[in-house]
Amino acid sequence: MDIRVGAVTLDCEETGPLVRFWADLLGGEVAFESDAFGAVKVGHLWITAQRVDDFRAATWPSGDVAKQMHLDLAVSDLAATSARALELGARLADVQPAADRYLVLLDPAGHPFCLTTQIPE
Repeated sequence: MDIRVGAVTLDCEETGPLVRFWADLLGGEVAFESDAFGAVKVGHLWITAQRVDDFRAATWPSGDVAKQMHLDLAVSDLAATSARALELGARLADVQPAADRYLVLLDPAGHPFCLTTQIPE
């Protein structure tokens, strides 16, 4: 049986800013974009954004509003990659449990994600 991850879909209030953020950060290609849905092709994976009525961003780490999803991105240069993510519209999370090994950021829709040098090739 051949099985692989095909896509990760993120709920959001506005698809455009989220799709462009992930395309720019990951070096992907915006394959489709509308008010309701957008898709970024990154290698063999799609990162998609889906507009949801009454979307509420996660309040990590408090848990008042659940994370909804979490990506860990393997990077070789934590400082350079985090600077690029911030330049593209990410925000550093207030809580940084182990900033020497990974940084927690929030994408433009408020989804937490980590940049880490701890994932082997």
